[in-house]
Amino acid sequence: MKHLLIVGLFMGLFLESHGQTIGTAGDMSTLEPTMIIDKPTAGMLRRADYHITANFFQRGGVLAGVSVGLFDRFSFGISYGGTGIIGPDKIEMNPLPGVRAKLRIVQETTMMPAIAIGFDSQGKEPYLDSLKRYTIKSTGFYAVASKNYEMLGHLSLHGGFNYSLENKDGDKDLNLFVGAEKSLGDILSVLVEYDFAVNDNTQSVGQGHGYFNLGFRLSAGEGLMIGFDLKNMTKNQRNITIANRVLQIEYVGRF
Repeated sequence: MKHLLIVGLFMGLFLESHGQTIGTAGDMSTLEPTMIIDKPTAGMLRRADYHITANFFQRGGVLAGVSVGLFDRFSFGISYGGTGIIGPDKIEMNPLPGVRAKLRIVQETTMMPAIAIGFDSQGKEPYLDSLKRYTIKSTGFYAVASKNYEMLGHLSLHGGFNYSLENKDGDKDLNLFVGAEKSLGDILSVLVEYDFAVNDNTQSVGQGHGYFNLGFRLSAGEGLMIGFDLKNMTKNQRNITIANRVLQIEYVGRF
């Protein structure tokens, strides 16, 4: 019951948040993207911004999170969820909440990308208790560079490397990832992400193909965003037909 109260708290914050809000998708967006799809960018929340998310994924899964910009260059967040929350199946909550922190160490200039370092212990999709890891491993420690361009709207390019602490499956390699976001009109953006999954190719879960993810983000109102992702289009896991379909709701506001 206490687990449901935690998830309920996140959703209550989502519904009752007020204050000045900002856009997150399309040409009219005023906030740098802080995530590609599963991987981080060097984008930051501004001081006093808060970012509330709810992801709905396979097996009736829900993952809720909140992040806060404590300073212009530093943000902190927590997340929690589980599977079976939607539908008739038994509810299985994740073993621990996820925590994330990000510090921008280099500001973006005309010639230089922004560079950030951070930590994120929240994996994605169902937790696999037998392997002590999430289906998509948490990012863990990472460094990422991001560059923004004005090219028929907004274009953001991202690339980085990470080391996940979810390595009890025996795969402890350093991993690489790249991604991009492109606005398509005032309120729509499309995202692509490729996770090389170098740390998930022992075939306990990953099959050595990496993860290619495609996402769409629609600004649905002041500070409100609705997203839809097609994840693992490379079929890097068994029993994948087209892709894992994920729905995301996001709200960004200011204290």
